[in-house]
Amino acid sequence: MNRFVKDLMVPLSEYATVSKTATLSEAVSALEKSQKAFDQNRYRHRAVLIFDEDNKIVGKVSQSDILRSLEPKYDEMLTGTRRSFSMGFTRNFQKSMLEQLRLWEAPLNQICKKAAEKKVDSFMTRPEEGEYIEGDAHLNEAIHQLVLGNHQSLLVTAPESKEIVGVLRLTDVFEVVAEEIAGCRI
Repeated sequence: MNRFVKDLMVPLSEYATVSKTATLSEAVSALEKSQKAFDQNRYRHRAVLIFDEDNKIVGKVSQSDILRSLEPKYDEMLTGTRRSFSMGFTRNFQKSMLEQLRLWEAPLNQICKKAAEKKVDSFMTRPEEGEYIEGDAHLNEAIHQLVLGNHQSLLVTAPESKEIVGVLRLTDVFEVVAEEIAGCRI
């Protein structure tokens, strides 16, 4: 399989983006709008990219980030890396946390107010070094990076400028791999 990242990436122009000063409500609206405009034969977007005053991508807001932002007690609980938080917790333990910490008691009653007031830069995830890949990298390298980093997507950069030009999504990479497997003669 001799494919390149740039062959599969979603161009930045087709991805949902908002300013870091945007509200949660504006981010959700941008995500909905991009999902409706995106090619219906592909998986829908699951994140919004955040840009700064220089129009540079500085963060990402996933669907999980949005849900997490609506319950302030998660900020108290989640110290360190958010990605590994749920590792190893049984369903019963998770349920007892919900009850003991009284999570999600009021947030849904105040969802409109919170969505209009909360700024995305207060809960966005800033990309780490392992979340970038050059557009001319081989797909094999991207697969390796996605798997080892447990990422849902990678930010694709132009080789010469290092500017972000698109997003490589795990769902699109998986689709190519699944097609290859389906085409195998066994």
